[in-house]
Amino acid sequence: MDTAALLLRIAFHRRIDEANADEARDTIARLAGHAIPDFHAALEKCLVLGWIEDPIRLEDHALQCHWRLILTQAGVAQAQKIIGA
Repeated sequence: MDTAALLLRIAFHRRIDEANADEARDTIARLAGHAIPDFHAALEKCLVLGWIEDPIRLEDHALQCHWRLILTQAGVAQAQKIIGA
């Protein structure tokens, strides 16, 4: 399974909400059970294909950004194809 598909699969089953991209990468690697060397390339692919929303969020009145992995409707459909749902 390529890393983009892995990200979709994890995001379909789990909410990823971390303080920054490094912590998100570590959390995803822990959930995957292995390191994710092409994490940023996979994120870029998912963004370009419209499968995820921009993961960096600055909420109203927040003092710092948060990193969230959120699937779009197209991402949910693609994740369902991957997991066979």
